[in-house]
Amino acid sequence: MAGAFADKVALVTGASRGIGAALVRQLAREGATVVAIARGQASLEELDDSVRAEGGAPLVLVPEDLRQPEVIGRVGAAIFERWGRLDILIGNAGVVGGGLRPVPHLEPADWDEMIAVNLTANWRLIRAMDPLLRSAPAGRAVFVTAPEAVEAPAFWGGYAASKAGLEAAVRSWAAETARLTPLRINLFDPGTVATRLRRIACPGEDQSVLTSPETAAAACLALCRPECQRHGERVRLADLG
Repeated sequence: MAGAFADKVALVTGASRGIGAALVRQLAREGATVVAIARGQASLEELDDSVRAEGGAPLVLVPEDLRQPEVIGRVGAAIFERWGRLDILIGNAGVVGGGLRPVPHLEPADWDEMIAVNLTANWRLIRAMDPLLRSAPAGRAVFVTAPEAVEAPAFWGGYAASKAGLEAAVRSWAAETARLTPLRINLFDPGTVATRLRRIACPGEDQSVLTSPETAAAACLALCRPECQRHGERVRLADLG
């Protein structure tokens, strides 16, 4: 399928629903070969079926848990063997644990999960995918962050801490690659989006008034295009028009 991302190889985490699924559909619609990572195999297969029905290429499905240390290294090795490069990396997977709680009342398991998925897994992505992105003519990496990383509102402490850590790591990586590489690395803050994560955090909220995953995905992909020259920025959806 011809399109803006024809012949590009893209990796999307948290791909089975919400912003991730919307990203996968739009990338495939524009011609990309998409490696889709998520925990739910059934959800990934449904997504693959919908992409094929729209005329997109079959997805490369990776039904794995990003908390497992070996997963991302295996995926990186497989991408190298098959394509020798990665054009687009989108770190989208995120969790909010069991929901919102005061910082002293956070369950250790919820804290560990938020740090593992929202921060550590993205560091592993950076570590494994950096050489593959450098091998692409115009490697692009985008990590989905959230307003809470900056605002640190009450009851969002664990999630805010994990996203703030992600932002620091990504900004440092961007600074390290600012010269002598074609890489463009950015953070994307879509604001408040109608997703499952938001439903867990704020049950009962009217999601019809929130930004749709499709709108957020379209804005995020503006940062993945070869012509995008933003680098090391924290870009809000509103900044992209």
